[in-house]
Amino acid sequence: MAEFTHFNEQGRAKMVDVGDKQPTKRFAAAKSRVTMPEHVCSAIRDKKLAKGDVLAVAQVAGIMAAKNTSSIIPMCHPIPITGIDIQFEWNLEGAICHLDIAATVKTEGKTGVEMEALTSASACALTVYDMCKALDKGLVIGPTYLVEKTGGKNGEYKREEPVKE
Repeated sequence: MAEFTHFNEQGRAKMVDVGDKQPTKRFAAAKSRVTMPEHVCSAIRDKKLAKGDVLAVAQVAGIMAAKNTSSIIPMCHPIPITGIDIQFEWNLEGAICHLDIAATVKTEGKTGVEMEALTSASACALTVYDMCKALDKGLVIGPTYLVEKTGGKNGEYKREEPVKE
């Protein structure tokens, strides 16, 4: 098992020094899901919410969240992000609707963008909730998880087993 790197000799938190690492191309993809009743799904899809276009606002929130991850996750380094993309997919199961969110983040740097992708997907889901809570406070967020990452000394990771949702 790998050693934890975010603790100093006194067992207190520290930010890892990446100064000696060589920059590499890095990529991470994360997903999240918002589950809601069909009437909320219809309101989003038909753009009938008073707050505006839910997916457009969620997409901007996801982009902003990825860019600002180091401001809200204490041990994350500020990263020069070279690309962010967010995709939405609807999945209907009778009266229940799932909005699947896929966030991808790219950089060329000394540390990975897994946290940026996860933060992006999470912020999208939270924004959907915020914009729809007047219609139904019972929306459920999750699971949120890393799908894959490339680059860096730890190499590639790709989730092999599907996440139980």
